[in-house]
Amino acid sequence: MHEGGGESREARFLRMLGEFGPSLDRLAAAYEADPAERDDLLQEISFAIWRALPSFRGECSERTFVYRIAHNRGLTHRARRRLRVAEPLESIDVMPDPGADPEQATIRSLTRERLQAAVRRLPEGARQVVVLSLSGLGAGEIGEVLGITENNAAVRLSRARRALKDLL
Repeated sequence: MHEGGGESREARFLRMLGEFGPSLDRLAAAYEADPAERDDLLQEISFAIWRALPSFRGECSERTFVYRIAHNRGLTHRARRRLRVAEPLESIDVMPDPGADPEQATIRSLTRERLQAAVRRLPEGARQVVVLSLSGLGAGEIGEVLGITENNAAVRLSRARRALKDLL
């Protein structure tokens, strides 16, 4: 965990995006299948983090702070999207690994697409805990992000994993 003591707001923001960027990409993909819309969501998340940085006092970890903001932006994004149009399940853009064996890369890509599509089919509460868990958060941190107890987060995660297994 980093302390913001001597860092400028801009330096701290850039460091946090560098540190949590790949996880935020995955989180955004769980809320949005369309690549252009996903980019918009990531911009919304980044802007929300920038705006909230001055109020961050360290009551939780930076990771929890970032995920709480990202989660809330994801929920807002989905609510707005539902008002516009029912969400179709589309395939996910997956960047191929240029150094990978093409057959293995295709298998990984299809597996990743299948997992992302299954996660998007989960009910909202289950999707939330799975995405946060896949981003490396434990039950305690998931509880902090969602505003629930650690035990409740662990129960939700267990149920969500069973539901995801059934979908796969």
